[in-house]
Amino acid sequence: MIIVIYATFFFIILRFAVTIFNFISDPKLRRVNKSYTNLVSILIPARNEEENILTLLTSIYQQDYKDYEVIILDDDSSDQTYAICAEFAAKHSNFRVIKGKELTGQWLGKNYACHQLARQAKGEFLLFLDADEQVSDGLINSAVHRMHFRNLALLSLFTNQKMITIGERVTVPLMHYILLNLLPLRLVYLSKNASVAAASGQFMLFNTEVYRQYEWHKSAMDKIVEDVEIMKQVKIAGFNGESLLANGMITCRMYTSYGEAINGFGKNFLAAFNYNVFSFLIFLILLIGGPMMVMITLNLQLIAMMIGLIILTRIMISLESGQNAFINVILHPLQMFSLVLIAFSAIQKYLTKTTEWKGRKI
Repeated sequence: MIIVIYATFFFIILRFAVTIFNFISDPKLRRVNKSYTNLVSILIPARNEEENILTLLTSIYQQDYKDYEVIILDDDSSDQTYAICAEFAAKHSNFRVIKGKELTGQWLGKNYACHQLARQAKGEFLLFLDADEQVSDGLINSAVHRMHFRNLALLSLFTNQKMITIGERVTVPLMHYILLNLLPLRLVYLSKNASVAAASGQFMLFNTEVYRQYEWHKSAMDKIVEDVEIMKQVKIAGFNGESLLANGMITCRMYTSYGEAINGFGKNFLAAFNYNVFSFLIFLILLIGGPMMVMITLNLQLIAMMIGLIILTRIMISLESGQNAFINVILHPLQMFSLVLIAFSAIQKYLTKTTEWKGRKI
């Protein structure tokens, strides 16, 4: 019991230190006044996105950066995605939509769609966005500035998350919680070690010249979490990569229900642990089982210290990620319960090889 408690507090304090580092270093994309005119190719893979795609396209059209082209790839949608995009493109000259080719070989759907989009692009920078997002003024110009300033081959942003239902609120915050609780985000750029990598496929901005040389999506054709894999490969190749928080300049509503969120996170959670089920279970035991053991001791000082560290951690991470700190603190137990469900879903799908997304087996 004593060993478990010591291990629990060591783990909590270590994660608290990482959270403080992230809070103080404030790894956000900064707005800049300097204007750029580089042509940016905005590339959007879309599969059955009729409910989301128009919001994204309208937000791109209305934002302030004007030197861009938009290419949408319809990835064998069974809904009205293509028709909606085609109608929008007919009214806006720098938007166009293409039909994706049939999936072949070891390719996963999104990776193949991005590969095809890159080959159609003309811009000096390639910006890959998901169809369920919404961009704001300052985003593209600030990102292009960062590419020049840091001499980056890849800039990835963790978008601000839009949450409406209670199901979303007890699942979606886990993404930023685990990220900012375990990884000092500034180290993605500062460390040359490829194992220190993080990225989000919701925003991936590439230097086109470097991308064409390495064809990053092709090199990660069969990877479920292709974003992190590509960041690793960028660093292995000796280029600079950076991951930052979006600072409110791009938002995303990842999921619309509890079940969808559990299924969605379940398909890629194990990837963060290199598909090592044992390591994943140890992490869960320390994260959730450890605090429960501390509660069982009925030692009020230990319990108060533990709860205080957890609350401060949740507040700092919530403020950094643009989320409601009070709600995240109140819902923390339910979020941890959701994490357990996600874990079992991830392990079950991995062991039975039944991982599926958007109607395709992975």
